[in-house]
Amino acid sequence: MKKVFTLVSVIGMTAFLACGPSAAELEAKSKKTADSIAAVEAEATAASEAAAVAAAAEVEALKAKASADSIAAAEAAKTTKAETKPVKHTTKHETTPAPTPSATVKPGQGRG
Repeated sequence: MKKVFTLVSVIGMTAFLACGPSAAELEAKSKKTADSIAAVEAEATAASEAAAVAAAAEVEALKAKASADSIAAAEAAKTTKAETKPVKHTTKHETTPAPTPSATVKPGQGRG
């Protein structure tokens, strides 16, 4: 009985191993996986390059806008400065009077 069981189990293991993929199939599967990974990486690289170009164009546009705004502000300041009269400054400084002690005491404190 032991011989029959051993023979059946050896035949079962051999059949199980024989039904698996061959070396050529495993190689084709790994090549297909590698090709898929390369395609995804190439697509990601192209997308990131496109985003970098768009970002660089946006930065240049913002620089140009800032430059134009600065020039416009300088021109406006120049025009405004020519139209305004100088302001006379006084040498006396006005100060606010110090609060009286009665104003700092709360009702019910210190009176008895």
